[in-house]
Amino acid sequence: MPEKENIIQQKTFAFARQIIALYLALKNEKEFVISRQLLRSGTSIGANVEEAIAAFSKKDFTHKMNIAQKEARESKYWLRLLSETHIAKSNTKELLTEVEEIIRILTAIVKSSQSNINNS
Repeated sequence: MPEKENIIQQKTFAFARQIIALYLALKNEKEFVISRQLLRSGTSIGANVEEAIAAFSKKDFTHKMNIAQKEARESKYWLRLLSETHIAKSNTKELLTEVEEIIRILTAIVKSSQSNINNS
């Protein structure tokens, strides 16, 4: 039986791939500091979602999703900084839209999971 499609898992993996591409472009533009911060936080979102999927309890699942949400917010910060300071030539508008959607989804997952834990 095929695995059930997991939207947040797919979105965070695709986002990580886009962040890696942006990191490589920024490196070519000689921007090394913010790009490394963004690479770390932007790829960490999906890694934490993967860990949450393999969680051993509801509490562990919620904790990992909460970390993913925080990493997404950090990524949004670095993307905004790149965009508003014009440090890089690369366009970050699409990535900002994508990370905002990821944050909304993760926030809903965390709220729902916390509610389920509290009602158990």
